[in-house]
Amino acid sequence: MLGDQVGEEKGKTTSLRVLDVEPPKTEISFSGEGKYRGVDGTVAATYWSVLRPDGVLFGEGQAIIVSRDGQEMATSTGQGIGRFVEPGKIRFVGSVFYNTASKGKLSFLNNLVAVFEHEIERESGNVSNKFWEWK
Repeated sequence: MLGDQVGEEKGKTTSLRVLDVEPPKTEISFSGEGKYRGVDGTVAATYWSVLRPDGVLFGEGQAIIVSRDGQEMATSTGQGIGRFVEPGKIRFVGSVFYNTASKGKLSFLNNLVAVFEHEIERESGNVSNKFWEWK
């Protein structure tokens, strides 16, 4: 069952790298700002995705979240399935697993499992993410 929204992020692609051509596999990094249950922070993430023969993408990634005051950090790893939803726009959905040693504002992320929606606009480089707790 889906629970409350855990967070939301907006950012820009910082790099795109081709890892392979058979099948096509790319690596994308992005950075941006986020809000995690009212806590402002920054995010830096990298994920790779591979295009399957049926036109669907499979990807895995990881991220680091730092609270705006720089006092707390959390990490995440995730996997998802992506589809081209319109020209130049891809939407991934999947699961993400959080970890942190924080005892403060970001402590709620420790061992949290969430589902996500990730959208990337290839031409502009805009990235947006939303996360909901999985209960």
